[in-house]
Amino acid sequence: MGTVRKLRQAEGVRLADAIDLYLTTEQGRPENKGTHRVYGQVLGALRQQFGGDTDVAELTAAAVAEWFTARWDVTAASTWNVARQVLLSAAGWWKDQGWITASPVAMISYRKLPPDRDRALTRAQIERLLTDEKIPLRERLLWRMLYETAARSAEVLRLDVQDLDMPNRSARVTRKGGAVDVIGWQTGTARLLPRYLQGRKTGPVFITEQRQPSSGKHARPLTDLAEDGHARLSYERAAALFKAASKGKTLHQLRHSALSHAAEDGANVPMLMARSGHTTVRSLAKYARVSPEAMLRHLAETDPARRG
Repeated sequence: MGTVRKLRQAEGVRLADAIDLYLTTEQGRPENKGTHRVYGQVLGALRQQFGGDTDVAELTAAAVAEWFTARWDVTAASTWNVARQVLLSAAGWWKDQGWITASPVAMISYRKLPPDRDRALTRAQIERLLTDEKIPLRERLLWRMLYETAARSAEVLRLDVQDLDMPNRSARVTRKGGAVDVIGWQTGTARLLPRYLQGRKTGPVFITEQRQPSSGKHARPLTDLAEDGHARLSYERAAALFKAASKGKTLHQLRHSALSHAAEDGANVPMLMARSGHTTVRSLAKYARVSPEAMLRHLAETDPARRG
């Protein structure tokens, strides 16, 4: 990195180099391969537009905003916001390196998302998925743990056996952003967990069905291997299995459902934030939304005429 800093002082840093170096950082290399691909696509489009040899410091907010609007203006607000966030993250890192002084993303505004009122699964849908004996034990345990903890999929898939506190039905996780936190589960997960682990004491909690090669280009890091050679279950594989079993739903909807159902049951905001790991009420609000059915039930149960 020292070499690049010297290059900036003398000649500037090429946009191509700035992008490539950013994509090797933790910020620019998300665990989800699909998200990492989006990062590469957005920054690749930036490089194609302005040229890889351009000094990254020469990118102006006006020029980047004009290009960005022409490219993403007709897309959904969520797509616009994702592309904007990629550029914000990269620009923030470049600024930290001293390569730029002003953000080239300053003139690109966040777009308000339309209300999302159909993301949580119903309690009946959750019950069917979590109790279907035809579904393998690993999947039923993962889905139940995601629902009972309301944790993010990546947080649970990163769990090692050593992180578990079985007697207290809890585990230590690394939240989004790097904070260490505790998640907790209920009886359903507590009953399935020992059956699935079968005495394993170390390594990933959720593992693949097949053993992985110990060497070669397809070898997995030792931190992702169980004692018997089985590797950590990937997000992509876990997501595909849930999508198939749930007819198109996503793993993220288990988290959304857990928080919505907890809100319907009367959980207060501090409790919901403790479960979810959200750090602001605003970020929690889009998840902890009661269903129309729960709202109507509440109205019926609190109807003054009913008490007459």
